[in-house]
Amino acid sequence: MPGEILLSTAYFPTAEYFNLIKNADTVFIEREENYIKQTYRNRCKILTSNGILNLSVPVMKGPAIKSQLKEIEIDYSKRWQQVHFRAITSAYSRSPYFQFYSEHFERILFKNHRFLIDLNDDLLNKCLEFLNIDKCILHTSIFQADRGFPQDFRYRITPKKKPGFTSRPYIQVFGDSEFVTDLSILDLLFNTGPEAEGYI
Repeated sequence: MPGEILLSTAYFPTAEYFNLIKNADTVFIEREENYIKQTYRNRCKILTSNGILNLSVPVMKGPAIKSQLKEIEIDYSKRWQQVHFRAITSAYSRSPYFQFYSEHFERILFKNHRFLIDLNDDLLNKCLEFLNIDKCILHTSIFQADRGFPQDFRYRITPKKKPGFTSRPYIQVFGDSEFVTDLSILDLLFNTGPEAEGYI
């Protein structure tokens, strides 16, 4: 694993995202790119009694077709915070560590961040704290197109692709006989607690 990696911003990222951070020395989060819809930049997957549920943070539509990610604002005309936290509570209230972590995430969700990247950064830092991962996290200052560098993961972790990393199986609240992968880090934290780092 290279010393430096480049990632997109993400809302409650997957275990793969944190595996990359854990094994890197320095992490750059892309903030200068044009915003890309239908990606983990503003959405995540959780496991509910009805299967996988996608949670998406609504964003304001700018006047231009393309907007830089750092300028993407969250749309608070929709009650997405209440919807998300209600869904997370319904999915994980019976998990072993829900009470330990949930109030911290609730507090961040209801801070009313103006920009999507600020919300994501806040959640990322809290998750890293819970995972006992201490890394240097920086933001890009200029945009560089994807040139196939092995350390560039901005467009590789996506709902449309199979994950390059899958954590070893653990007990999931609504998991049946088959372990469900590619979920938000929330699933791992709520179900394994302090042992979560060992799964990534």
